[in-house]
Amino acid sequence: MSDLIVIFRTQSDVEASIVRGLLEANGIPSVASSDVTHDVFRLNVNELGEVRLSVRAEDADEARHIIDGHRTGPGETAVPLGEEFEELQTAIGYRFRDRGLLEHAMTHTSRANEDVTGGVVDNESLEFLGDAVLGFVIADTLFREFPDWDEGEKSKTKASMVSTFALAKQADRLHLGDHLLLGRGEEKTGGRRKQALLADGYEALIAAIYLDGGIDAARAFLKREFGSLVAGARRGGVAGQDYKSGLQELVQARSQPLPEYRLVGTFGPDHEKRFEVEVLVGGESLAKASGPSKKEAEQEAARLALSRFQ
Repeated sequence: MSDLIVIFRTQSDVEASIVRGLLEANGIPSVASSDVTHDVFRLNVNELGEVRLSVRAEDADEARHIIDGHRTGPGETAVPLGEEFEELQTAIGYRFRDRGLLEHAMTHTSRANEDVTGGVVDNESLEFLGDAVLGFVIADTLFREFPDWDEGEKSKTKASMVSTFALAKQADRLHLGDHLLLGRGEEKTGGRRKQALLADGYEALIAAIYLDGGIDAARAFLKREFGSLVAGARRGGVAGQDYKSGLQELVQARSQPLPEYRLVGTFGPDHEKRFEVEVLVGGESLAKASGPSKKEAEQEAARLALSRFQ
């Protein structure tokens, strides 16, 4: 291109990619540039510099008009990034400075593959980073909390805490599946309830928090999320991941009746059916929980019941 004019500036690679795709979808080619070298993750560069989008001089006015037409208000982003994630931000107890990072974390590869503009990036790189951050924080926590445990005990407990099953349960508790950005095919096949997708999205979320707020923000989030698991491990050793067994052992130690699990009901369409379960001890209801299966709902109810005894 010749006679290029800068028509858009941002400090988020995610927003730049979306705006670039928006322009190209309207037949306006653009060039992205920056004073810094961006990494392969194509993430935000809030502390590194700005991204500039340039177009041909004859396209400048139309490009500005298109971008302004997608702003939510004066000074707002060019696209309504993250507005649909307000509920999720409340659930996780963290508010993003760069909401595009959260959108990136929730974008499954099936959605990116269906985007013809090339402006949507999936969350696979974030999963990789989130897995590393999670592993480090959990290992550090176990090292500090259980100095007398040998390496095998710590490793086994860590493995149970960061397993696909465990992460999917954590994601399900946050209703993360409701916020995943999926392609049409994945949506139709019940992707929002698939354990692998939930676990991957959860890891991507951890990475997004780390990139947006640093290791302290990520550690604080994981401390809130895994506090009950660590407490369960303290009570039941490496078997603490089995909440039903942990609850049974606890009530027996208190000479109380064994826990009773009742199916309260089911809801949702057949391909996304959820089960609600109540756990009672001595006729007293301790907790209710729901899950994609009766077994998982019982485990979650037991986990919530255990938290009452902490």
